[in-house]
Amino acid sequence: MQDIRPTHVDPAQLVAWLSRYRWRWILPAVLIASATTVFAAVKPSEWDASQALTIRNEAANNAVGPGKFGHSEERRTAQETVLELAKSRSVLAAALEIVGPPARRQYPSAPWPTEKEVDDFRENVALAPPKGAELGRTEVFYLTVRDRDRQRAVALVAAVRDQLEQDYQQLRDATAKSMSVELRRAVQLARKNLDEATTKVAKTEAEVGEDLADLRMLHNSLTGETSLQRTATEIRNELRQVQNNHNSTVELMVLLKEAREDPQRLVASPNRLLESQPGLRQLKEGLVIAQLRTATLLGTMADIHPAVIAARESEQEVRRNIHAELSEAISGLELELRLQEKQRESLQLRLDDLDKRLARLASLRAAYGSNLAEAANRAELLRQAEDDLSQAEVAQAGADAASLIGRIDVPTVGTRPAGPGRKLIVLVGAVAGLLAGLGLLVLTAPMPGAE
Repeated sequence: MQDIRPTHVDPAQLVAWLSRYRWRWILPAVLIASATTVFAAVKPSEWDASQALTIRNEAANNAVGPGKFGHSEERRTAQETVLELAKSRSVLAAALEIVGPPARRQYPSAPWPTEKEVDDFRENVALAPPKGAELGRTEVFYLTVRDRDRQRAVALVAAVRDQLEQDYQQLRDATAKSMSVELRRAVQLARKNLDEATTKVAKTEAEVGEDLADLRMLHNSLTGETSLQRTATEIRNELRQVQNNHNSTVELMVLLKEAREDPQRLVASPNRLLESQPGLRQLKEGLVIAQLRTATLLGTMADIHPAVIAARESEQEVRRNIHAELSEAISGLELELRLQEKQRESLQLRLDDLDKRLARLASLRAAYGSNLAEAANRAELLRQAEDDLSQAEVAQAGADAASLIGRIDVPTVGTRPAGPGRKLIVLVGAVAGLLAGLGLLVLTAPMPGAE
């Protein structure tokens, strides 16, 4: 094994060394350069035809604006969908079938196109953004097709473009149709649920009957007073007034019965008890006047004086009148007590009925409110489902009417073939052959000065 160490080499020795072992490096250089030249000579030219395209969002049901994307990610997603669709077998096979097989096909009798030809064609189709941009940053992107025939490359990119637009519309249409079917079922289910909730509400309202307005007011207002509550309050006030009147009548009845035994008790009674008995009040006042007159006469006259006797007789006459009036008043009060009792019983029955109705409404309030909330929620779900269905139907109509992929100008093809030219290939081959020969020489021949 040779010991290779860096040493100072004289140029003359280097030239002599190269001349001495010239075939070791010339032969590989010539062989590689010749092979590269032959490859450059027989290598078929390939042409890139490109079509500038744009993509927009759907015009309908777009909150950002007709045809605009809300975010670059949405645009990127759409362009990636187009890219995957452009390389799908259906698009590529349809484009190849439209353009037809190349002039020099390897197996002319085989069906066109074969799976291998579709796969090979897929490698020659590219979708890329403009130079210096990223996919999704701009609405413009380029569809590029490479082929050995310049005119066929143009035809292929046009065919792929047309088929891409058609299949993208079909994809949108299929997506919209599937969404429409799903949303129609959602609408049907939401409508069925709403009908069930509405039936529950209607059943509760039918059970409530005439108290429906009060039930709704109880549900809609936490502090508002319903008509039933107002009526109950009025009846309670009236019942309280009737009870007070009844108590006053009973008290007056007791007083009058005592006064019938002792008219002097009537004189000591307050006037408020006699407000309903004006005759008795006048007799009471007359008795008081007669007693005062008798007392006045007794202060100056004897008991046997005629004036005193007349005064006493007048006082007794008043007492007899009071006794007769008391009997009639007591009979009237007994009748009034019976009427008051009947009125009290009637008011109490009405109040009990109102309390039962209010208690029933209170027991139904929670379930009724829950049913109303459920019906409102299901109505909102139905409205949202109908809106979504409408948007899906609009999207389906738009998919049939217009394409979201737009064209910019016509397909173009470069003036030069794609890839490196023949001269560059030959030059690269010559340099590569020379380097390979020199490398082989260094590995196999002893270095100058090491011999």
